[in-house]
Amino acid sequence: MTQKEISEQQASLPGSVHHLTGYVFEDAFMSYELDFGHPESPERLAAIGRRMEATGLAKRVTRLAPLTRVVPHIRKIHTEAHVTAIQALKTIGPVAELAVGGALAAVKAVCQGAVRNAFCAVRPPGHHSLNTGREEGFCFYNNVAIAAKYAQDVCKMPKVLIVDWDFHHGNGTEASFYDDPSVLYFSTHYALAYPGTGYPEKQGKGQGLGFNINVNMPCGAVDDDFAGVCTQMLVPRADAFKPDFVIVSAGFDGHANDKLGCFDMSDEGFAALTRIVMGIAHRNCGDRIVSVLEGGYTPEDLAGAVCAHVKTLLEYEPENKLTANHEL
Repeated sequence: MTQKEISEQQASLPGSVHHLTGYVFEDAFMSYELDFGHPESPERLAAIGRRMEATGLAKRVTRLAPLTRVVPHIRKIHTEAHVTAIQALKTIGPVAELAVGGALAAVKAVCQGAVRNAFCAVRPPGHHSLNTGREEGFCFYNNVAIAAKYAQDVCKMPKVLIVDWDFHHGNGTEASFYDDPSVLYFSTHYALAYPGTGYPEKQGKGQGLGFNINVNMPCGAVDDDFAGVCTQMLVPRADAFKPDFVIVSAGFDGHANDKLGCFDMSDEGFAALTRIVMGIAHRNCGDRIVSVLEGGYTPEDLAGAVCAHVKTLLEYEPENKLTANHEL
């Protein structure tokens, strides 16, 4: 039986694991604050938690506990000097490890078939993290990059697609896999924003040439702009790559009212992007997706976009007309 036939059979079973969405959320993620009034605040996650409860989504998802003893996996991406420096941060260091543990728990659960997909409401975010021994763009460890290596090394998923729809370019993720053809990195972002990277000519190097795709979006870009770019550029490239696993750097700072962004996306726009990525995962890797929170700095708008994303992860069906409209 092919993977497609297995997926279709699982999807037809009422109450099947194939319909479960994992969810990582810990109060400990809210236990630090970078500075008073800082946009990357604990209130971001508090708002997500409240909205998940209010909408009933909290009762529909499957809670996943972060893995422990994650430092060996962190070292697959970060140098010993960087890890030592972050561990020395008394409050943030343990929380940063917990965030990594959340992402790894989600990957493990999806790979083992305990859930179909998962969303990780974690902080600190990660996609700017390099190996400087300090915080980079609110990030300390690159949760998504570490999760991708975990999927490859532990779960034996050789090819990983990373889709990054944060307003800001994930320079740390790009650097982690810039010469690696086993990871396809696709990013939409505003290149003039922090960190000032992510230009289209940066396509990878060596064997990784062509596996790094940067798409600069203009200020004021709306839902249809992103759906069009993903349909025309991401879908054919991803289907040709045929990933074994899909990871989303899920930044929601492209929302119309975000404090740090200038895009004009709506909750439905993020739901549409979710359907596009789920279509890729359905065709290529048995629906295996893990989504990890990155940016989003107006808490109530972030919460609304996250809930639209999670609801889509829960309810996606490949034959849904809304999904088909965004697939080639």
